[in-house]
Amino acid sequence: MDFNYGRRKRQYIKKALWACLLFVAVLSLAACSTNSGFAVREGFIDVTGGRVWYRIVGSGDRTPVILLHGGPGSASDYLKPLEKLALDRPVIFYDQLGCGRSDRPEGRGLWRIERFVEELAQVRRALKLKEVHIYGHSWGTMLAVDYMLTKPEGVKGLVLASPCLSVKRWVEDARVFVEQLPYKARRAIRKNEEAGTTDSKEYEQAVAEYLKRHLCRLDPWPKDLLQSFDMSSPAVYKIMWGPSEFYPTGNLKTYERVERLHEIKVPTFFTAGRYDEATPEATAWYRSHVPGSTLRIFENSSHMAMFEEPDAYVGSIREFLKHADGR
Repeated sequence: MDFNYGRRKRQYIKKALWACLLFVAVLSLAACSTNSGFAVREGFIDVTGGRVWYRIVGSGDRTPVILLHGGPGSASDYLKPLEKLALDRPVIFYDQLGCGRSDRPEGRGLWRIERFVEELAQVRRALKLKEVHIYGHSWGTMLAVDYMLTKPEGVKGLVLASPCLSVKRWVEDARVFVEQLPYKARRAIRKNEEAGTTDSKEYEQAVAEYLKRHLCRLDPWPKDLLQSFDMSSPAVYKIMWGPSEFYPTGNLKTYERVERLHEIKVPTFFTAGRYDEATPEATAWYRSHVPGSTLRIFENSSHMAMFEEPDAYVGSIREFLKHADGR
């Protein structure tokens, strides 16, 4: 028997055990840090078509902010970094109907932007949000803008993060990004879109190449982002958007709101990442149509700046909301 081997093995096990204990300790500290003692309550709200799940973090005395997640058909988990806003105010998460912890009714007629606008009004009414800030991310910016165009009362500030307010412009920018992909991915995208086989494994792999560059550049992806994907509804996404980020075929494919952005009269803050599929140039164009609005580009981010530059991202939104409170 090799006694040196046995001794080395015991030392390895001992080190591994200490590593595991350290890992558990770090996780425990992280959990304490994440919870930070904020008050949390959650429940369900009846809306047109079913019930939506909500979660309120924090109980500060400043104006609450309600978060509109992306998708359509994703879940709100990936917005968890914005819990830090609860240092000042209640932060309201909810999973839109059809995804996450909310009901998933059948019926294509439910998956229209008009019903989601109605849903937002119903959530706000149920939670008695007389005054509120609205944060929308990605598809959530489309929802936020269409809600604002109904001229709701009591909205004190608006954040449009990584926006899509012109699908025509979105597609133009996306096709530039597609042409920058490796040849194999470009060929797979063209071939499968032309053949109508966008559900193929080959197309999915090409889409993954795109997402690594323009959705989230971190490797590996954060667990809260993966959780959102796990709890998403591909059916809702496909009905409303399409088979991929750069190929809209659903009922949002004609969405164009730039010419109406001047109707927004509340303080508005635009954000985008330098490598965002919502390009800085497009976002600046949108900003130019909203009187008095401001813009920040996050130089080391793509579509998920809340993970890629969390401190700067959350800090800038926090400061904007404080400024809007003062208005």
